[in-house]
Amino acid sequence: MAEDSNEIKAKRIELGLTQKEFAAALGLGPHGDRTVRRWELGECRPTAADLKLIRSLGYTAPFASDCSDDAAFTFIDLFAGIGGIRLPFQELGGRCVFSCEWDKFAQKTYRMNFGEIPAGDIRSVSSRDIPDFDILLAGFPCQPFSLAGVSKKRSLGRATGFEDKTQGTLFFEVARIIRDKRPRAFLLENVKNLTSHDKGKTFRIIMQTLQDELGYDVHYKVLDSKRWTCQHRERIYIVGFREPTDFSWDDLEIQDVEHTAAEILEAEVDDRYTLSDKLWSYLKAYKAKHEAAGNGFGYSVIGPGDTTRTLSARYHKDGSEILVSRGEGENPRKLTPRECARLQGFPERFIIPVSDTQAYHQFGNSVTVPVVRSVAKLMLEALHDGLRNAE
Repeated sequence: MAEDSNEIKAKRIELGLTQKEFAAALGLGPHGDRTVRRWELGECRPTAADLKLIRSLGYTAPFASDCSDDAAFTFIDLFAGIGGIRLPFQELGGRCVFSCEWDKFAQKTYRMNFGEIPAGDIRSVSSRDIPDFDILLAGFPCQPFSLAGVSKKRSLGRATGFEDKTQGTLFFEVARIIRDKRPRAFLLENVKNLTSHDKGKTFRIIMQTLQDELGYDVHYKVLDSKRWTCQHRERIYIVGFREPTDFSWDDLEIQDVEHTAAEILEAEVDDRYTLSDKLWSYLKAYKAKHEAAGNGFGYSVIGPGDTTRTLSARYHKDGSEILVSRGEGENPRKLTPRECARLQGFPERFIIPVSDTQAYHQFGNSVTVPVVRSVAKLMLEALHDGLRNAE
């Protein structure tokens, strides 16, 4: 038994997981950390199946990249989060050759699922250290671009334009890599309001950079996830090609299906996801206050036949944007992390090795995988001549 307990603790430390995170990765349930603690103390032994799973962690990532040279195309995954954009491109025959994500908790989830730890801060990544690739993927943060100092630099005879704008803005780290590596194509994802951010200046600079300064053929469109899942979630997708193509958003594959929450809800859920009387009373009072003021702020309660609001990274705070009805006279509940994963279209075998708080944050920050899959198919069709051989 001592050998088992030492092996379990060593594996957990090797993976950089807390006991609670380790329990989550093993699917042990809400109090699984207690089980892990007892294993490590030698108070009880894991089953043969549990021990086999423990030994496989870190070696059998469910979505590890195929290292062969047979991939149809290669890509890199910047601002990777937990790999939501990566999944469909890999599924469609691509091989990821580089990933980058600074958040340590997202790195844990990424490692458990893809078998690799992404590079950290993109600002410290040299283009020379990135292997050549065909497609760049990035869900970059939305930030204001400060152009103060341009006129002063001109008067001093110093560089302006692209080089000036790169300072302190993460989008330009993506642009820097596009400039240096010249990929065949790229896909950038962001919030819908990117087009109106900073009175439209942010988006205008992005488009000028991608089209005028980098010379790419760029197409963009706001897509709503409710055409693919039961979630209303509007995001902008920016697609660019090094050479002109016949790409058209009109050809996007969208199934004519009405999606409802019944697709993602679990039949039995632990009581810890049910709102306390205190929180439920607060949310009802908050909503009543804003309804009286004539606005729509407040909670949303759904049933199996409904579409949800947008899952946000703030969901862990009170879950008010998407609450699930438990019947008349019963307090509603929050979504479970697995339900959030389903809402975003992640596969059932996607491992969630972090706390509920971190899981809510990660899925709220991620993309809707089926939407990206449709965009990826459209991009690959536009590159019909073959990525490796078409020059």
